[in-house]
Amino acid sequence: MKQFLLKPLHIFLIGILLIGTPLFLLPINLFDGAIVYKSGISTMVEPRPLSLHFVSGLEYGKNLPKEIADYYLTAKGYLFAALFILGLPALIAYRIKIGKQKKNA
Repeated sequence: MKQFLLKPLHIFLIGILLIGTPLFLLPINLFDGAIVYKSGISTMVEPRPLSLHFVSGLEYGKNLPKEIADYYLTAKGYLFAALFILGLPALIAYRIKIGKQKKNA
């Protein structure tokens, strides 16, 4: 088991699962997004933090109030989501790789 956890690729994949799972399953509003409200002919866009749980539609997809026409992450929200889900595990895996190289040298 210890040899399995010392491989950077395995740490990277486990990190993605450990970080991504709560972000998609729990309503944690961290990422910049916008909600589009439509009432009659008027449309209003409200910028606000959204969770990946909300954007993925796991819970709210079918139970939206009829005033909400759309919701989405902005470019900054997608960037932060990618950094959280991919970047952090990549840094941890890279650190393990460097540690292994130092031991061998």
